[in-house]
Amino acid sequence: MLIKRLFASELLRGSFGYLLASIATSAVPFILLPVLTRYLTPAEYGEVAMFSVWMSLLAAFCGLSVHGAATRKYFDHSDDPRELSNFIFMCLVILAASTLFFSCIVIIFGAQLSDLLELDEKWLILGVACAGAKFVTQIRLGQWQARKQVQSFVFLQSSQALANLLISLVLVTVFYLSASGRIMGIATATIAFGFVALWLLYRDNLVHPTWQPRKAREALLFGVPLIPHLVGGFLLDTVDRVVVTNELGVSQAGIYMVALQVSMAVTIILEAVNRTFLPWLFERLKRDDPKEKRNVVKVTYFYFSLLAAGVAISFLWADDVLNLITGPEYAEAADIVAWVILGKALHGGYLMVTNYLFYTKRTGVLSSIMISTGIINVGLLVVFIEYWGLLGVAWAQALSKLLQWLITWFFANKSVPMPWLLRQRVGT
Repeated sequence: MLIKRLFASELLRGSFGYLLASIATSAVPFILLPVLTRYLTPAEYGEVAMFSVWMSLLAAFCGLSVHGAATRKYFDHSDDPRELSNFIFMCLVILAASTLFFSCIVIIFGAQLSDLLELDEKWLILGVACAGAKFVTQIRLGQWQARKQVQSFVFLQSSQALANLLISLVLVTVFYLSASGRIMGIATATIAFGFVALWLLYRDNLVHPTWQPRKAREALLFGVPLIPHLVGGFLLDTVDRVVVTNELGVSQAGIYMVALQVSMAVTIILEAVNRTFLPWLFERLKRDDPKEKRNVVKVTYFYFSLLAAGVAISFLWADDVLNLITGPEYAEAADIVAWVILGKALHGGYLMVTNYLFYTKRTGVLSSIMISTGIINVGLLVVFIEYWGLLGVAWAQALSKLLQWLITWFFANKSVPMPWLLRQRVGT
């Protein structure tokens, strides 16, 4: 039986390892939630939320998304370490140049950005440094992921999460720095482990300083088409907090962010499964065996059924869980948390089909889908928030995620035909 074999397979074992890493990372804001909702007002929590929004936006531009190219490059040159290390060096050069450029943009337009995000200018500059450091960490983690070195992946990510947690707790509860303490906790851990990741790349001979513009062009051809994809992701996953802040106020943004933090339990599972599923899937697509493709489809449908069950449970109990965790000032978040979880689950369906477009390097198609559905999400947000407030924001998110999943699934099957009906034959 396929499902029985699955539970004894490398896919599940790898998922468990990545699950530990995801728990460590995603559980930090969840663990801090009972503390922050009692030490921070909704407005202060909203300030932390807007710093996270700023970091997410910068992540689309600092490094121009070429860290994914470094991971993908491993599958082309796993037997040629020098070729890969030269490629990673050029990715770091691209990071340095782009980070410097966006630092200048922030310095020039800092006042306008500060008004838009309701965030102090010093946090805007700090966000650029965090985005650059996060990029380096992603390159190091991506190389471990490609090699299935789960233990190293888990250790680095868990260590960063622990540092983030401890620094934030000390600054908020001991020094009473409120929102500033939480932001400084995020930034300190992110930047420090960016340097650790850089050192690990050099230690493992994954960076070889050789100037090769051809490799830079190759990385940019992979990464730049993903920028609209990431901008679309910002419009889908993050712009809701900007809209809430500007339409309802920073306090409502803080309440909405609390509902998002509770949904982290779903995010933890989604990220863990997808990190293991990607190399597992790529290996089977490379072999192009019809029987293996049918098994991939069966695993995918089994995963979809688990997501559906999780959503059903959330509509029964998620609001009670939130009320136990948070302070009374955040009770309004209980009305929307199940709808937020539904949006996360639909995103999990999208992740299972988007990998086919990454495999075929059709990042331009991904970008078009993401931008289109992101724009639709913004339109729905503007309309729904006027009539239904925070609940309308959650509804807009869920509808947009459903549309994104279905469109991506259609184009994924165009790129790599799979036996989604199970009875059909797949050509080789």
